[in-house]
Amino acid sequence: MATLTDPGVSELLSKPNHAVLSTINEDGSVHSAVIWLNVEDGKLAVNSAKGRVWPTNLERDGRATITLLNQENPYEYVEIKGRATPVPEGADEHIDTLAQKYINQERYPWRKPGEERVKYHITPERIRHAKA
Repeated sequence: MATLTDPGVSELLSKPNHAVLSTINEDGSVHSAVIWLNVEDGKLAVNSAKGRVWPTNLERDGRATITLLNQENPYEYVEIKGRATPVPEGADEHIDTLAQKYINQERYPWRKPGEERVKYHITPERIRHAKA
């Protein structure tokens, strides 16, 4: 099993590669969404707005699977299965950090009035790195 600190894995995670986060809907079906992420304290950090589908799913059931593709070679990817826990503070600052990484802007430009940001840390339980 790979780790977040393996050279190939950490390189993919440090670049602005998009990922797909899969969570479990209330009816047991799978919900998948394209996300931005980074690594904080040995965990994946993800961010969204309160009330959206995947954060609501994680509140109910913390199981999550993330597949991150190398945008230069989609046959190289990292699959991470783990459990998400809410991070009570810093969601607004975190989305700005992700905006800097992914779109090279100091502040996240698509905030809506009254929007409440939420942040989760996903603790990896299983990591697989594949490269063709």
